[in-house]
Amino acid sequence: MKIQYAMVMVSDMEQATAFYRDVIGFTLKFQTPGWTEFENEGATLALHPTASPALERAAGDDSAGAVRLGFSVRDLDEFHERVLSKGVRCIQPPTEQFGVRLARYEGPDNLVFSVGGPPSS
Repeated sequence: MKIQYAMVMVSDMEQATAFYRDVIGFTLKFQTPGWTEFENEGATLALHPTASPALERAAGDDSAGAVRLGFSVRDLDEFHERVLSKGVRCIQPPTEQFGVRLARYEGPDNLVFSVGGPPSS
């Protein structure tokens, strides 16, 4: 068994699509008003609109039912500088953890996501 996709419920499909495409850097694979997919080397990242308001979670809230997306990049420092220049809120700057470097950011609808890269040499 494998994970086929991670679906993110979004309040504004156009805003979320632009964020994951233009800010994060995923390549758009498929887009409709009701379903958007991005190319990825693993499970598909999909967006689906919802009429429900975004959850009011504090950054770093790991309560039951919370989900955290985790992405991997070759150069975490370059990624970090690029997303900061586009106004993305950084919750945890690149930090050595668990044998890799990890950073955490906040995306649309208060969704916190992690980005990892290779450890410093």
